[in-house]
Amino acid sequence: MNEYQMTHEALKELQDELDQLKTVGRAEMAEKIKVALSFGDLSENAEYDEAKSEQGKMESRINELEHLIRNAVIIDDENDEEGTVGRSSIVKIKNVETGDEVTYRLVGFTQSDPLAGKISDESPVGKELIGKHVGDVIEVEAPKGKVSFEILEVAKKN
Repeated sequence: MNEYQMTHEALKELQDELDQLKTVGRAEMAEKIKVALSFGDLSENAEYDEAKSEQGKMESRINELEHLIRNAVIIDDENDEEGTVGRSSIVKIKNVETGDEVTYRLVGFTQSDPLAGKISDESPVGKELIGKHVGDVIEVEAPKGKVSFEILEVAKKN
């Protein structure tokens, strides 16, 4: 059995998506299939084939969401020491070589979205940050070699 670490917020997002798909999504899909059936001969009915394909994808997503929710383990770093990076911390780091600064929020991998500033606690940078403090320097192996980052700020997710 796999366990999926996530925040309360991530679990709620998954539950909301699941509820939407099971209610609105299924109702809309049933209507699409009904309309496609009204076009007649199923052997040459592209609308019906497309609707059934969409239905399969939606049901697959429902199964995936149910699995994630059933095996969710909530990340809770409320008891972590102030200034220590925990599994749902917001961390500002600086590339030691370039001076570039970036702020990330550590999340479980199901929530990961680097372009939105959310990195997985299982990613190379995320793994190195856990348990570290403001002022610490971490080294991460990147395709072009080791990259060093200094931890500038650590905040807890509100």
